[in-house]
Amino acid sequence: MTEQELAEILKYSSPNTLYVVAWNNLLTQLFCPFKVIVKHHIGELKIGQKVWVDNVKVTSSLTTVFIVKGRAYYFYHFEILDPE
Repeated sequence: MTEQELAEILKYSSPNTLYVVAWNNLLTQLFCPFKVIVKHHIGELKIGQKVWVDNVKVTSSLTTVFIVKGRAYYFYHFEILDPE
């Protein structure tokens, strides 16, 4: 993917929202900050700890990254908690 193609895709993304397909196949929009639970120890975060995602970013390879406490972590280290 060229830088121009990446820029074209990313112009539609926002660091303050995340779209998720819920268990019932409904598309849900989450707004930052939203709460997640840590799936395994990573950096200063402990397994089972509940933390807030401040922003959502995307790497150049289109991997979703959560910004938690000012540090970047790949999305797969977390489980999104039900907002209700």
